[in-house]
Amino acid sequence: MTPTEPEKKKSAFTTAILLAAALIVVLLTCVPYLVSIALAEGPAQASTADASPIFGVTIPAGYKQWELIAPAEEAAPLDELRAVVGNQIAIDAYQAGKLPFPDGTILVKRAWKRKQSPEFASATVPGAATTVQVMVKDSRKYASTGGWGFGRFINGKPVDEAQHRTCWGCHEARAKSRDYVFTRPAP
Repeated sequence: MTPTEPEKKKSAFTTAILLAAALIVVLLTCVPYLVSIALAEGPAQASTADASPIFGVTIPAGYKQWELIAPAEEAAPLDELRAVVGNQIAIDAYQAGKLPFPDGTILVKRAWKRKQSPEFASATVPGAATTVQVMVKDSRKYASTGGWGFGRFINGKPVDEAQHRTCWGCHEARAKSRDYVFTRPAP
């Protein structure tokens, strides 16, 4: 061995370590994005019996752990408490103020009957669950409905086609300027 061979081996080893560290950083940075893609594609793999008529939207796996975008309250006759959550694509779009929402955005509205708290008379708390409503952005698949597919579910099962026919008209008439989305992020 010449005196420079150990230095070359040391340099190659250092380069390999730096490349491995860079790869780890890239992977750790990309994991949340890859997970959101996997979750966004998850509904397409569910049973067609669990998919909404017209749109084929399903309840996304893991949505109960998604980040809150905003709470809402629906007055009588529904008397509901609602919470809208979104996948990471939705959260990133809201944080960046990005409209229209990018493909892969999924918004889920959870709703419960509002009831008086048994511990605090002036407070209301969630009662029985009423619906789960889902919006999925896919500008090609749902081109005729502003790029959005809709699903409304009671007890995990989609409601009938007649109810799903009302989704687009309501969003188109009232939220066109916000890419057909009613929910604004909580301050």
